[in-house]
Amino acid sequence: MATATLTIDLDALISNWRALDALTEAQTAAVVKADGYGLGADRVARALMRVGVNRFFVAVAEEGAALRQAVGPKPEINVFGGHMAGDTDMISDMMLTPMLNSVNQIVRHFEALPNHPFGVQLDTGMNRLGLEEAEWAAVAQTVLTRSPTLVMSHLACADEPEHPMNPQQLATFKRLTDGISVPRSLAATGGILLGSGYHFDLTRPGVGLYGGMPFVEAAPVTGLSIPVVQVREVAAGESVGYSNTWIAERDSRVATISAGYADGLIRAMGSNVSVFADEIRCPVIGRVSMDLITVDVTDVEQDPKSVELLGLHQSVDTVAEAAGTIGYEILTSLGARYYRRYKSA
Repeated sequence: MATATLTIDLDALISNWRALDALTEAQTAAVVKADGYGLGADRVARALMRVGVNRFFVAVAEEGAALRQAVGPKPEINVFGGHMAGDTDMISDMMLTPMLNSVNQIVRHFEALPNHPFGVQLDTGMNRLGLEEAEWAAVAQTVLTRSPTLVMSHLACADEPEHPMNPQQLATFKRLTDGISVPRSLAATGGILLGSGYHFDLTRPGVGLYGGMPFVEAAPVTGLSIPVVQVREVAAGESVGYSNTWIAERDSRVATISAGYADGLIRAMGSNVSVFADEIRCPVIGRVSMDLITVDVTDVEQDPKSVELLGLHQSVDTVAEAAGTIGYEILTSLGARYYRRYKSA
């Protein structure tokens, strides 16, 4: 069966980083967790290093170790998940900088790697990761004497600029950290767009680099071209796909394309989404199955050899909305079976 092609435009990704960097006076890092949001952390990070990015964030130490092998010894690699049990050798050997999230992690790190760099994450209201206010008050003096590389927190509602949680978290972060001499970070992509009050010393854009919301001005980074396996004539009244969920209202031409939910094209998107044959919108019909999707190409003059799902005509967020999810999930679900083509100047 023919293979779909996922095109990743590294020049567009660099353009997005530069645009977000230009919005602040802070240092701009890059988040490349989940294998660079599904697009290849090694290729993404090396492209960003060419334009001066020297600080990356990953979710867990294993991701950091793989990234270190790809980018060499120079960049700083920060681990959001902190110093987990069993991570000590990896953190040390791979020169990773954990963001310590709890008193237990602080004790583990100080005992096992007393001279190794670390940062600290504070919980300012998201209740997910980080030291709570009382915990920080108890350990702050001891922690700060060891010169952490960063004190950070994470916004829960930055994608909603008017949400009252944003100024609430900002006020909490300032109350916990004003007056310290350590660099501070609060803003990911959404936080950058909230304005300079949220920027502090370092920003950590993630999804905006990859063309996702809430960065509406982002250049598209991903393109997905899916080959057509077969085109058939379907008479009015005939059905297509599992459970007869689509019945032709006119004599139609139906193309079967070579991708499905095993490739990250979420089944729930169903007929809410379309593909494109050149400039012609072709609706998905029937159910998304594991390896195949059927689309109505009746209005296309000639049988297409391939169709576009992601690209200039349709963003990851449009596909995500059709599936009732978010662009992050679409990006990180894009399947391993795709042939990946990287574009770069």
